[in-house]
Amino acid sequence: MTSDSTAPAHPRADAEAATPAELWDERYRLSDRIWSGNPNTVLVREVAGLEPGRALDLGCGEGADAVWLAGLGWQVTATDLSRVALERAAVHAADAGVADRVDWQWHDLGASFPDGEFDLVSAQFLHSMADLPRERILRRAAAAVAPGGILLVVGHAGFPHWETDPDPSVRFPTPDEVLASLEPAPGEWEVLLSGEHERVQNDPDGNPTTRTDNALKIRRR
Repeated sequence: MTSDSTAPAHPRADAEAATPAELWDERYRLSDRIWSGNPNTVLVREVAGLEPGRALDLGCGEGADAVWLAGLGWQVTATDLSRVALERAAVHAADAGVADRVDWQWHDLGASFPDGEFDLVSAQFLHSMADLPRERILRRAAAAVAPGGILLVVGHAGFPHWETDPDPSVRFPTPDEVLASLEPAPGEWEVLLSGEHERVQNDPDGNPTTRTDNALKIRRR
């Protein structure tokens, strides 16, 4: 997933019987473009100086992060639950001239996961309106990081102020909680970044508002 939406946050209310993939496909069909089209700011800040290698983008949405990474020379595997999003992402990559550097893969990450080891694994706003075994997915993400590679996890710290009926069962873990959930072996990882940050995002009416997010960046020793 990405961070800046330009469309309603939820599909129609009678979608309880739909699968998670169907829910996300429906959400993407609400608009010609859901996200801003720009790479996530923390990814840009934390990755811009790294030597390009193999990258894995989890929950790639319409592909802005993957296309940006490919433009820097990374060979990217990008995955999402929505085939509608992946189709748009492939068009974005072709328009940007990097189609040969991105492998778009459909995965329900709770059930399947891309093969291989990666120098960078990025999970940007891996939240979902459907059930998502996030901790288990992030442990698989950590296992996919090659020696010396980076895992970057960015997430919301809470609901936006315009959310009128937030689900009280939804938790937004802190960076320390994310790290603990990875169940790292002693000395296995070096913590490079762990903390909260603020950013400006437009609300559904187009008004700028401040949101708090958190980020964890760790390197496998």
